[in-house]
Amino acid sequence: MGLQIIKPDTTIDFIGFRKVAFIVSALVILIGLGSLIYNGGPKYGIDFAGGIIVQVKIDQKTDVQEIKDSLKGLELPGMVVQRLGLEEDNEYLIRTSSSDIASSVIRDQVSQALTDNLVGKSFEIQRLEMVGPKVGADLRSKALEAMFYAVLLIAIYISGRFEQRWMAAAIMAGGLLAGQYGLALTGLDIAWTIIGMLVITLGLCWYLKLNYALGAVVALVHDVLITVGVFSILGKEFDLTIIAALLTIIGYSLNDTIIVFDRIRENIAGRGEEEFPTLINTSINQTLSRTILTSGTTLLVVLSLYLLGGGVIHDFALALLIGVGVGTYSSIFVASPILLGFGPTDMDVEDSEAQNA
Repeated sequence: MGLQIIKPDTTIDFIGFRKVAFIVSALVILIGLGSLIYNGGPKYGIDFAGGIIVQVKIDQKTDVQEIKDSLKGLELPGMVVQRLGLEEDNEYLIRTSSSDIASSVIRDQVSQALTDNLVGKSFEIQRLEMVGPKVGADLRSKALEAMFYAVLLIAIYISGRFEQRWMAAAIMAGGLLAGQYGLALTGLDIAWTIIGMLVITLGLCWYLKLNYALGAVVALVHDVLITVGVFSILGKEFDLTIIAALLTIIGYSLNDTIIVFDRIRENIAGRGEEEFPTLINTSINQTLSRTILTSGTTLLVVLSLYLLGGGVIHDFALALLIGVGVGTYSSIFVASPILLGFGPTDMDVEDSEAQNA
């Protein structure tokens, strides 16, 4: 028998807490959205907003604040200094959101400022990269599309593979393609187009009674919104590494949700006279030990990255910390109650009747 830290006959009433969980989730999401509106949207990093990155190696141990003070006179907009790699490597990244200054001018200004202020220390500029605002906007658009298509394909896959309703999945795919084409004709910004497509996705899941897909998609959107909201509240920048973290969160959250849903499907087939809310509670309790072990070990690894990984990977690890925790929460308190609200699918009812016949 596998390792278990929760007894399989545990009877915690998770479904009984669903209203409280919905209120908590709604409040956190609203606070995050309020922060985004107050700040005028996400705080984009150089990857998306454009700017310049300078990598410097210094021959002696130097504090990050000392480098910032050395460059203060340049008045570079949005300047951020981070340690790169191990502390003994003495390598640093200097970021600025300015992209209207020639790279050669930035190189000369940074070199002169460090020479004048880092007395007794020698340094070398190892790399200088510039991202133009047009390239940044294109990267931002592609990143949003990547997250949307991940959720879209997940909904179609669950509808076909998990619910065994390939025809409904094909209808949903056709509806989404038609919706995307229609929204593209309106000329809306990519962000509004994606919001519109998510509404269409949820609407099709509800209309076609793809209840498992509906629960999974709502949970994924819930996880991404909370993670983005917390980053906005903390004033963290969004760059390509954060997009990678969000895609990782989507995959992790889905995996945990599928485990719970699969146990619900198994229990439905032989439930007898057991009520659906009780069956969902039983299924969550049966998978609770696995959920805690998997999430706990994942969080330990991510926490190590957060504490020991250095400044460059710090925000990536923070996003994963938030996302893995919220993803575990949503598989229990969001996805499963959504399934309860819409009831078992027709196929579940047929399986149960066949098993009891």
